[in-house]
Order: sequence, then structure tokens, then C-alpha cells
Amino acid sequence: MFQPDFTEIDSRQPANWRDYLVPQDWQHFTAQEHGVWDTLFARQVPYLGSRIVTPFLEGIPRLGLDQRGIPNLDLLNQRLEELTGWRCVSVPGLVPDDAFFAMLAERCFPIGNFIRSAGSLDYLEEPDCFHDIFGHVPLLAHEPVARLMQAMGRLGVAAIAAGLGDMISRLYWHTVEFGLAREGSEVKILGAGLASSFGEAHFAIEAEVPRPRFTLKDAAATVYRSDAFQPLYFVSDSLEGTAAELESLDLAGLRRLAA
Repeated sequence: MFQPDFTEIDSRQPANWRDYLVPQDWQHFTAQEHGVWDTLFARQVPYLGSRIVTPFLEGIPRLGLDQRGIPNLDLLNQRLEELTGWRCVSVPGLVPDDAFFAMLAERCFPIGNFIRSAGSLDYLEEPDCFHDIFGHVPLLAHEPVARLMQAMGRLGVAAIAAGLGDMISRLYWHTVEFGLAREGSEVKILGAGLASSFGEAHFAIEAEVPRPRFTLKDAAATVYRSDAFQPLYFVSDSLEGTAAELESLDLAGLRRLAA
């Protein structure tokens, strides 16, 4: 399992996030690397099926992500910007937390400019372009999530400066990365870490693991694992409801959660 790591929080002056950008240079991906994307996509989509929130599935064809090979960010951004004003930017790997949230605040989502090897389909220490694009980008075409992500970026920058970075990272982790959400009478996958992980998607939905109801206070206080499957998965009452709740959260509200 591979996943972002927001555990290294500090209160430094926010970095200039543009310093972390690199050209995607789409031509540098080999035929074998495109094949890894196709293998992962072909394995993941049939399993997710009705097990993931509907806007995720709708976002795949809307953005042309059902085409073969690693997406070209220039072409992807043409569709994404028209839909919600977001764009994907290429980075060499993990970026510092302050820069990450600053990117989100500008409706820019960082995409690792590499893909795992064919021998490491199920685990990487840091997120690759399959996690970043397949896991996150379909929901960025859904306006409630687009607004939520920008709001979390703005709050994340302020929270880190105020010494509350651990709380915003937990809220992000338990929703955007590893959250579940009710859709009708079913509990479905919401988070990108689950959407892009064959093994943990199965585990979160099918294993006997705690699935408490999501609340801001509980999620902000609950530590997470960045080196193993999660010990629990919060279940939101609905995708749109939790998106609106997080979008409306400000620094004063975050401080109240910490009290």
C-alpha cells in the first residue's frame, strides 16, 4: 500500500509551491510504464463498480481517463479546467505539507511524475501518478469536491502556520484519502487511497474493521497509519454533506475542535 505522508508538520514560512513543479514530459514514459497503468486500471475499475461513490465513476469518462496509457496532463487539464477550474501539476514526488496545501488552495493538484514498477503493483512508499490521477482526479470533476479541496488547501496553510497541521492532516486523511461515505443504503468508497489500492479497497469494504460515523471532532482527534491498512474507516453520512461541512470549516472552528 502506498499513500501520502502528512506526518511531518511544522510551522515554517510556507514554501513557494511553484518551486516543486517539473514538466511532465509525457514522452518519457515507456511502453512498459503505460502498460502498468493499463494493468492497474483494468484491475481496479471492475472491482470498484458499485462499491465507490457515483461521482467518481462519472468523472472517469468525463475526463477521458478511460483511454489507454498514462494520461497526458495537458490533455487532462483541458477537460478538468473547463469543468471545475482545477488543473493537475507535475511534481517529482512528495512535497512538503505547506506547499501541498498551498497548491490545493490554488486549485492545483500535484501529480507524482512516475509510476510504480510492474513488480510493485500493490505497494509504494510514496504515491505515484496512478494514485494521484486515478485516485483523486475523477472527484475533482465534481463541483462539491472541487470546492472542498480548495477550502482544505486554504485551511491547511493557515492550520500549519497556527500549529494545527496535525488536525487538518487527520481530517484530510480520514475523508479525502481513506474515507467511506453512505450513498443511499450502501457504504461506499470515497477516499483516493482506497480507490487506487486493490487490497485496501477490499479490506475497507469487506473486512471486519471498525467503521464509525464521521464527525469533524472524532476525525480530527484520530491518528492514522501511513505504513499499513487503517485500523478504522470513518463513514460520512453523504459525500455532499461532508464536503459542505469541511468546506465551511475555518481556523476558529478547527481551534474549537482542538479544545
